[in-house]
Amino acid sequence: MTAVRPSRAWRYGRPVLVAALAAVAVGIPLWLVLVTSAKPRGEAVRPRLDLPRHWQPADNYAAAVGQGDMVKGFVNSLLVVVPSVALVLILGAGAAWVFARRSSRLVSAAYALTISGLLLPPAVITIVMELRLLGLASTRPGMIAVYTGMYLSTSVFFMTGFIRTIPLELEEAARIDGARPLRIFLRIILPLLRPVIATATIMVMLYAWSDIFYAFFVLGGSAAATLPLNLFQVAGAQLYLNNWHLIFAYVAVMSLPMVAVFLVAQRTIVSGITSGAVK
Repeated sequence: MTAVRPSRAWRYGRPVLVAALAAVAVGIPLWLVLVTSAKPRGEAVRPRLDLPRHWQPADNYAAAVGQGDMVKGFVNSLLVVVPSVALVLILGAGAAWVFARRSSRLVSAAYALTISGLLLPPAVITIVMELRLLGLASTRPGMIAVYTGMYLSTSVFFMTGFIRTIPLELEEAARIDGARPLRIFLRIILPLLRPVIATATIMVMLYAWSDIFYAFFVLGGSAAATLPLNLFQVAGAQLYLNNWHLIFAYVAVMSLPMVAVFLVAQRTIVSGITSGAVK
């Protein structure tokens, strides 16, 4: 049987369709944020897609940074996101190595339980109650623990699939030369895991940096509020009431670090996902 070839119209129209869908889903909200953040308050009362009649982006962004206490929120986000990423990578790589190299019912059950976090959402009420019992509620360590537990399943899933593609002979040769498991892990496994480590790093950073749902329940109104939670607090305190030009300016500044990271490493994300999601 001969394979059915796609028509020429579909072959050339598919990229146009994808680009159009991306422009609608991403381009329109992005354009709305950027143009509104450059408008004066009178024009931004009702956010619209038209260009500003009077441009004042410098004043809006300066007010958002100063009045919104963004420096403090930025530092808090870094103090939460960076340790969370480090723990997800360290614990995920170690667990993935064990899951990939050992085969038993107990290991298989432990792997299934670990990656079940990909399908089962965390129970917020249970998390908050446990953190209160441990004395970690409204603290950065508590928020770090929540993010680590949430994204560890994704890290283990990708890394386990990738390690299974690494020839076992490399580790056996190292053992013959007298290398211990820790040295094998540090000198052989980790360097080969770079694509997946980069992907996991970027994904966890993107999710944790923009998270407000879990930060709201864990951190609440504490002084450790991250950038998204800080925006929610200043907007709720009527400081930004109907000041959409300041809100969108805050959102634009808050998104810049992650947008830059994604643009620089988008190829790494794709290669890491395709490398790690193998059976």
